[in-house]
Amino acid sequence: MLLYARSRTVPRALAVLLATTGLALWAVHGLDAYLGPDRRVPVVALAPLFASAVIGSSLHTASDELDRTAARPWWQRRLVHLLALTALAAALLSVAVLGHASVFGPSAMIRNTLGCTGVTAAAATVLGARLSWLPAFGYVSAVYLGSAGTHGRAVTVLAWPVQPGGETGAWAMALGAFVVGGALYVVRGARAEGTGA
Repeated sequence: MLLYARSRTVPRALAVLLATTGLALWAVHGLDAYLGPDRRVPVVALAPLFASAVIGSSLHTASDELDRTAARPWWQRRLVHLLALTALAAALLSVAVLGHASVFGPSAMIRNTLGCTGVTAAAATVLGARLSWLPAFGYVSAVYLGSAGTHGRAVTVLAWPVQPGGETGAWAMALGAFVVGGALYVVRGARAEGTGA
């Protein structure tokens, strides 16, 4: 397991997740989030996006052929890898919004971490680990920029990254993305990437 973690640069991913948490703490303080819960939306939407990009980059392997021809199945290692980093990222990032109102507090941070990581894991299977951050970045950016001032049930489901923590439709979408994306990655692994010439 130690060799597996080193081959996926998990130690570097852990260091960057800690740095992302520090940045989120600084941003919440700098936004004067205590003045209103809506001021936390950028942190609650973007910090999990950064964390999922870090997790997605750790899904890359330089020895794809060896992984696919190994005598033991790799799905268990992939599952532990994805769950451990996701749980750590959710726990660390929720600290950035502790002590604040529950509207955009820890539950929204955890939900967004799960959803963004699910989208990233699915993208790693389709696009490869190096580009796995791209669909989540595009989606969260579009939602963040385009959903201001709109309301309704469909917006709650489609704009889950910018919804308050208690919205059940937003939780359903984020959990669905994590389960589907995570299962796809665990079963298939990251797409092999060409070395180029």
